Amino acid sequence: MTPRSSPEIRALLRSLLDAAIASAAPERCVPPHLPPTPRGRLVVVGAGKASAAMARAVEDHWEGPLEGLVVTRYGYAVPCRRVEIVEAAHPVPDAAGLEAARRILEKVSGLGPDDLVLGLISGGGSALLPSPAPGLTLEDEQRVSAALLRSGATISETNCVRRHLSAIKGGRLAAACHPARVLSLLVSDVPGDDPVDIASGPTVPDPTTCADALAVLERHRVATPDRVRALLESGAGETVKPGDPRLAGAEARLVATPQRALEAAAAEARAAGIPAHVLGDAIEGEARDVGAVLAAVARQVADRGQPFRPPCVLLSGGETTVTVRGHGRGGRNVEFLLALGLALRGHPAIHAIAADTDGVDGQEEIAGALLGPDTLERARALGLRPRERLDDNDAHGFFSALGDSVVTGPTRTNVNDFRAILIDAPAPPPAGG
Repeated sequence: MTPRSSPEIRALLRSLLDAAIASAAPERCVPPHLPPTPRGRLVVVGAGKASAAMARAVEDHWEGPLEGLVVTRYGYAVPCRRVEIVEAAHPVPDAAGLEAARRILEKVSGLGPDDLVLGLISGGGSALLPSPAPGLTLEDEQRVSAALLRSGATISETNCVRRHLSAIKGGRLAAACHPARVLSLLVSDVPGDDPVDIASGPTVPDPTTCADALAVLERHRVATPDRVRALLESGAGETVKPGDPRLAGAEARLVATPQRALEAAAAEARAAGIPAHVLGDAIEGEARDVGAVLAAVARQVADRGQPFRPPCVLLSGGETTVTVRGHGRGGRNVEFLLALGLALRGHPAIHAIAADTDGVDGQEEIAGALLGPDTLERARALGLRPRERLDDNDAHGFFSALGDSVVTGPTRTNVNDFRAILIDAPAPPPAGG
């Protein structure tokens, strides 16, 4: 097989990302899971980067009366007629999110057993639903959240802490709905798809404890306000546990997941005539370490045809972490990609894309970036030092300078990180060789 041109490969890699995102579009994945019409009211509430688009999908396919309020990230609203859409800050919460959380709790109070609460929950909901536990402030949530994001803690660890500092997460929203029934439709952005970690589980029971949350803060040496530590040490921040009768009428359904997104990308690759292999949908670890490991796997495929023969695409998802030590513009996907490039050292057959399916990698309005065999060479020609940029957590600055950033705009969904490494067919030997 003749090797493809670099523009062909870049277009193909982008098409794989687009296929993954499209598979998780709310208008596609929400309608099949809508419930029968309840005898009482239908109240729609929710939070996350996909929540506004999910609300629109509900409205477009629901014939009876409904009302509600959902909160999404700034720039992610879509027009709805009957569900109010509020925008707030992500990844560090703000006052708009605080007010939205208060109003959501107010909206579900006083419901009866014939009423149904439809929860539209997706990634990003943790930051978008700040509701400090009694004795805490919004500033406490902001400080702890920002510190955790820089610490290298996993999303599961981070959300364990968030649940125990909240008056709405960790099953508390569902408890506030009692005795109404609760059906939560979940777009998963977490490794393992555990509902308790999606937006910190506002509508599902939480088996973790205050002691677990305190251990996370200590393990990652997160500076903790005294009143936060006191809340956790006293157990006053305990969440709603499995078996709580207030959650007996609560159900949660996964409507979109990272695995399904990877399968959609694999189908796109195969339609283009390239075998695709899913390495895993729940890969975690430091982004730069994952980059080095997957570079070794890609080289083994390219140079030795093991465990797959080229050409092929290696797909993976999950949520890596970044322990921030520098001062650059970074995100976990571009940090992974820069580390991958350094480890590949310009291998002529290997290309890659890495992006966040929500369209925002870190705090930049940039989804990710593309990497090719000539990336390091072009960077050095511009006077960029790739290793120094990685050490400064400045991968966005690096790829932006090359014109290799991937910008999707708001995708209004979120099924976590997306990585595709394409190992092209080896060039044929020269005539007579």
